[in-house]
Amino acid sequence: MSDPSSSPPAGQKPALKSAQSRFQVDPVAEAAAAAAAASGAPGTPPRARSSSAGRTSEGTAGGEEAKGRFRVVNFLDPSGAPADGGSDAAFNGDTVRSEASLHSSTGGLSHFSDTHSSTYYLRTFGHNTIDAVPNIDFYRQTQAPLGEKLIRPSLSELHDELDKEPFDDGIANGEEPAAAEEAAAKVVPESKGGTVKFGWIKGVLVRCMLNIWGVMLFIRMSWIVGQAGIALSCAIILMAVLVTTITGLSTSAIATNGFVRGGGAYYLISRSLGPEFGGSIGLIFAFANAVAVAMYVVGFAETVVELLDSVDALMTDEINDIRIVGTLTIILLLGISVAGMEWEAKAQIVLLVILLAAIFNYFIGSFIPMESKEPKGFFGYNAAILMENMGPDFRDEETFFSVFAIFFPAATGILAGANISGDLSDPQSAIPKGTLLAILITGIVYVAVAVSNGSCILRDATGDDNDTIIGSLENCTDAACTLGYDFSICKEGGCKYGLQNDFQVMSLVSAFGPLITAGIFSATLSSALASLVSAPKVFQALCKDNIYPGLRIFAKGYGKNNEPLRGYVLTFFIGLAFILIAELNVIAPIISNFFLASYALINFSVFHASLANSPGWRPSFKYYNKWVSLAGAVLCCVVMFVINWWAALLTNVIVLALYIYVSYKKPDVNWGSSTQALMYNQALSHCLHLTGVEDHIKNFRPQCLVMIGYPNARPALLHLVHAFTKNVGLMICGHVRMGSRRPNHKEMMSDQVRYQRWLLKKQIKAFYTPVFAEDLRQGAQYLLQAAGLGRLKPNTLVFGFKNNWQDGEMRDVETYINTIHDAFDLQHGVVIIRLKEGLDISHIQGQDEFLSSYEKAPGMKELLVAINIGKDTDSDSLKPSSKTTSGQSSPLIIRDTKSPSVQLSTADEKLLAASQQFKKKQCKGTIDVWWLFDDGGLTLLIPYLLTNKKKWKDCKIRVFIGGKINRIDHDRRAMAALLSKFRIDFSDINVLGDINIKPKKHNKENFEEMIEPYRLKEEDMEQEAAERLKAEEPWRITDNELELYKAKTNRQIRLNELLKEHSSTANLIVMSMPLARKGTVSSALYMCWLETLSKDLPPILLVRGNHQSVLTFYS
Repeated sequence: MSDPSSSPPAGQKPALKSAQSRFQVDPVAEAAAAAAAASGAPGTPPRARSSSAGRTSEGTAGGEEAKGRFRVVNFLDPSGAPADGGSDAAFNGDTVRSEASLHSSTGGLSHFSDTHSSTYYLRTFGHNTIDAVPNIDFYRQTQAPLGEKLIRPSLSELHDELDKEPFDDGIANGEEPAAAEEAAAKVVPESKGGTVKFGWIKGVLVRCMLNIWGVMLFIRMSWIVGQAGIALSCAIILMAVLVTTITGLSTSAIATNGFVRGGGAYYLISRSLGPEFGGSIGLIFAFANAVAVAMYVVGFAETVVELLDSVDALMTDEINDIRIVGTLTIILLLGISVAGMEWEAKAQIVLLVILLAAIFNYFIGSFIPMESKEPKGFFGYNAAILMENMGPDFRDEETFFSVFAIFFPAATGILAGANISGDLSDPQSAIPKGTLLAILITGIVYVAVAVSNGSCILRDATGDDNDTIIGSLENCTDAACTLGYDFSICKEGGCKYGLQNDFQVMSLVSAFGPLITAGIFSATLSSALASLVSAPKVFQALCKDNIYPGLRIFAKGYGKNNEPLRGYVLTFFIGLAFILIAELNVIAPIISNFFLASYALINFSVFHASLANSPGWRPSFKYYNKWVSLAGAVLCCVVMFVINWWAALLTNVIVLALYIYVSYKKPDVNWGSSTQALMYNQALSHCLHLTGVEDHIKNFRPQCLVMIGYPNARPALLHLVHAFTKNVGLMICGHVRMGSRRPNHKEMMSDQVRYQRWLLKKQIKAFYTPVFAEDLRQGAQYLLQAAGLGRLKPNTLVFGFKNNWQDGEMRDVETYINTIHDAFDLQHGVVIIRLKEGLDISHIQGQDEFLSSYEKAPGMKELLVAINIGKDTDSDSLKPSSKTTSGQSSPLIIRDTKSPSVQLSTADEKLLAASQQFKKKQCKGTIDVWWLFDDGGLTLLIPYLLTNKKKWKDCKIRVFIGGKINRIDHDRRAMAALLSKFRIDFSDINVLGDINIKPKKHNKENFEEMIEPYRLKEEDMEQEAAERLKAEEPWRITDNELELYKAKTNRQIRLNELLKEHSSTANLIVMSMPLARKGTVSSALYMCWLETLSKDLPPILLVRGNHQSVLTFYS
């Protein structure tokens, strides 16, 4: 240990780079001068630098992310020694004290002894320790737009022993990770001409108000009041406002639940409900905005053409004039948009001023009644008119809902601000404030206009000055009569004025008529401009996420604001196409429904996220309720069908089709959606409920713990077990990792993630669970006792047969057999699978490439493939070599998908072919079930489950049972009756009356030759020596044991003869596994029984249940 108060030798400069603290942080100043000062300029006093750090931290806490960045200065060599020997570093617990580490924060002055100054305390905590203090930059995503991401010290770096080599993260001594070096070198530039960001007024409030106030306000509001009356018109407005308010509250909740990037409605929905909903709604929402541009431009063009027509100045005819004016308008709008968001925002402000002037112009005019306007139905505010217009007067087959359908599109546009979320300086604050205030202001204006229209304008007027009443007004029944006019002729139709007949009546009322026309222009152009900006922004965000791979080219942005120029061009052409059609009566309701579908999903997102109860769902906006959001979602769906039922159906079909497409493609994204959270909640809830229910025989499922090693090391074992557990029971791929070196838990955890993905990719419904253990038996014990959850626990242990057991150490056989005994002790069933060729293909380099090169999709450049494991030195077929390095026991990334150049031996070729036999469809044949001993029915259940699968459906079950020669027919009938009660189909039942016949002599001799090396031969040695040898090598076979189990030995030999005779052509043999009494039968003898019974046969499963019934014939 070096003395903390020591100073560097004279004339030696402290080494800044080589020995700085592993995760020392330095405040980064915004200006170049401040940055130079902070880097340790000799002239800068320490106190000044500390106060600068304080200011930076304060800025971060204040919410301005860009002003509170920290950067990694350097990494300490794990050995603790400086690279160039120029500095003295000392470890004290978790604290690193080095002159160099303090140098950067003290301007090159050493303050080791200065423990009482305020500067010492300012920099001590979090600056002279590897452990990092809380910092916003640790929580950024990799591509953080407002600052760079820092990486906090890992648990391994703080917890592992100092002399550990290499580090757990694979960094050797003296090496530094490249990513950290980049982070250290990288400083986020703050150019003066940076990106344009908008506040809540300019970015959200103005946009939303302009989008909500459309042409409806000026040319349809009066007609709605005429049809529905003041009361129902207010009800229609309030219903629309209710839907938009609930959606606004939901939008606010999602927008304040974390940092919001560009993409508006798409971003909010996709990050809440996942890519399936987000991808489908994002595409139709972007398309709806693009077509909405055409709608608004055509609205503008129609007004212009009407003006031209009124002065007889048409260029050609009406329809072509609309096309010409519309095309010129959209080109102008595209120019404004492409010029940049700043110009577009300025244009919106100008349009808002004109729109507000037009609204005020109307209200001012409503208070100035003029006699010349009275024949056209405008009399100023009058109680008689108010009362007459209070109730509805539906005409031309209009109803409340049809009028509501016409008005509702006027209330849309509440997402105009959210759609440019990427261009807002603080979207979390701006979206709630701007959206909700815009809904409130526009709602009040709509209600005020409705009441004003109904209070001062008659429903019908002739416009003729001569329709006045001369004489008594006592018998009047309508408001016109009381005001001295007789408009009764209008009941027959043909009148051109009044609320019901004149769409331009607000121009009549206003103080200055042309200003209303300017307001109509402003409303249409502002809405068109907002949509023209929204569509490309949403589409760009969608393309960046690569949910639809073919659309990736539209993700590219240009300029300092990352403008989606390609998206603008696409939107322009879509808009232009619909402008040229010039007939939008059919497409308009579909667009409204597209918007409503987005609103419905935003509301549903909030309900779903609240229901999932995820700890990550904690919006800072608290004024929402999950049930209100659900009601809002239902309301949106109802309104969709009210507006237009066929358009609603079409919208739902399109959303569903896109949802299915994205679900099928399964984009490789993980956004922590509420769907995942709810899935977890449901899984946990169901697991807990399941534990409260007792197991029942009818619900028994084989839940298999498969001792497979790496999942792609034994494909035949994996595919066969998966065949009878898929969609039926649990399958856990257990992997016991052994080795003399220190366990690398980090590597094991990364392998667990990697191989679980591999299983998912191969569509194997299984879990991969690795454990570290001294040997196979200990690892199996861990897994048998701890694997699973509640009722989802293994009840059957599945092994591969140890083919090469005679070539290895007998201690491994002892471990193998004891593992079987442990499974029985824990009341598990046991299944042993044997293939003549063997199971383990892990020693074949590039084996996965050999097996799956024909399956790979063209264009795939990387695929998780082969496991390169050295030849197993101890011949244990159930585990990879313990001597392989971590690099050898991990999957390789093969980038070249051409055929492998490695030449395989004949044995390896046969092994590879055999390893794939259960993956393909089985040809016609039989599954021979040798149900010799009743183990509860597992021996019969497994083949039944196999024949239920598509790949095995052509295989018939043949049952073989033991019996006496004089009772063969009786035994066959009894078994047939039992199988029919179990409702298990079979093709044949064979009763073996010759099981107990002595086996052939040469087979007995082969058996004796096999066991010879493993016999104890106690008669040829002293008793004490024999006992000592038996204690040292418990697997040895004693003479007494051989004699005691002579009959059982002969039975195994005889059964092998019968198997070869009857089942040599079977697709699969499933046979009752012989049991060996623990402590009495040596492991060598038991292994010899299993070897003798199963050698030289087709694929065979030796099965022994736990002797609890797994089949029942009771309902």
